[in-house]
Amino acid sequence: MSELIDDLTPHATAPLDEAGRELLFTQARTANTFSAEPVTDAELVGIWELAKWAPTAANTQPLRVVFVRTEEGKARLVPNLAEGNRAKAQSAPVVAVLAMDAEFHEHIPALLPFRPELKDVYAANDGARTSAAEFNAALQSAYFTLAVRAQGLAAGPMGGFDKAGVDAEFFPDGRFKSVLVVNIGHPGVDPWFDRLPRLANDDVLAWA
Repeated sequence: MSELIDDLTPHATAPLDEAGRELLFTQARTANTFSAEPVTDAELVGIWELAKWAPTAANTQPLRVVFVRTEEGKARLVPNLAEGNRAKAQSAPVVAVLAMDAEFHEHIPALLPFRPELKDVYAANDGARTSAAEFNAALQSAYFTLAVRAQGLAAGPMGGFDKAGVDAEFFPDGRFKSVLVVNIGHPGVDPWFDRLPRLANDDVLAWA
């Protein structure tokens, strides 16, 4: 019986090797330039196939993604970015617009089948629904950035953009609200800034 239990237990206890840690965390940087090497549809789908498994509260999964890759799409997106972000986005083969679904609760019966009544709880409380959508979409945006790196691509997450302008262009019905813009591609010339400092452990960690 213990053998069967072991086979069914998720393999969450094996630490990631050093190469994996460097790829995702210790050596990873925000990319600022990108090469012309294309990014395939399969690679973009692969990013989401990784990111979607990370946890959200009550498995609500409010993040939605638009991959902007055409000249027409860039022409709609880039003018809504902060001036310092426009050249980066223009050079990236793909820019992902990450948004939260303000009506995420509609999917709860499928995503949380043992507690479908949570859909009605959120439907009756706009404040709780918005707070949950914002928090969990932000979580998923971080997962998405790590998934880009795990797919072997460079990520350039950017918060500097006109959210109302992006929403008007890409989500005019008002249901989705943009959260983050992420440039995706292969690094170009001088893609990385120098590594910035991190807080010391004593400034962050406490023990109780």
